[in-house]
Amino acid sequence: MRVDVASEAGASRTPNEDWAFATDRFMVVLDGATARTGTGCWHGVAWYAASLGSTVAGLAADRRVRLDDALADGIRATADRHRGCDLTHPGTPSAGVAVVRLDDDVLEYLVLGDVTVAIDTADGVRVVTDDRVDRTATAERAEADRYPFGSAEKQAALLRMKHAELAARNRPGGYWVAAADPAAAAYAVTGSVPLDTVRRFALLTDGAARLVTPFGLLDWPAVLDVLDSHGPAELIRRVRAAEATDPSCLRWPRNKRGDDATVVYVR
Repeated sequence: MRVDVASEAGASRTPNEDWAFATDRFMVVLDGATARTGTGCWHGVAWYAASLGSTVAGLAADRRVRLDDALADGIRATADRHRGCDLTHPGTPSAGVAVVRLDDDVLEYLVLGDVTVAIDTADGVRVVTDDRVDRTATAERAEADRYPFGSAEKQAALLRMKHAELAARNRPGGYWVAAADPAAAAYAVTGSVPLDTVRRFALLTDGAARLVTPFGLLDWPAVLDVLDSHGPAELIRRVRAAEATDPSCLRWPRNKRGDDATVVYVR
């Protein structure tokens, strides 16, 4: 089994708020949520993603621990590390999470937030994603999509969208993401696949998955083919090349020209 990892910040001189860890038995990828408002926390999103990710990785290494329990305990432990911050703040740092663990005969997965696990099996590619955030703040999102990136109108619309998203975060009828409340882990998408049917698989943050959504330039089997032939760094390079053709973000409406992009690929 071969494991390849690549990660890149979305823009120069900005911290990469993604985090990844991989062995030949389990893989963890986090996508720190962009903070467009105050957070009540002086640590920052990158710190939160790294702290939560390293804790979840340690817990998930024990196959006796359920993946959703590992995530819940990781959220709780990370919250304990910054109790001096205002963890009740609506914008407290958060992250999407994907975990894959290989047991003797099954591949287990967990996804919470906008991270994707794509598994190539004997029956085709199974795509596990959590798009609940995209179904919130729909009016505000559509308004933000009308304006070119960098314009004052776009910035104002993105702020309104962020406030609307935060109002729906970690509550019934909204969406769920790792933040300060361990109860969010119960809403993760979990499942398993017989390991002898798995050919290859990948964990991707949404910034790395842009060639599929929103660009529509590749489908998931083609993404896995690129990863198989050229590796994760090449996939990210192609994402950046596509982004560069649409600097205004109007052809493919999005909130950032370039998003942090992380891929773990296993074959």
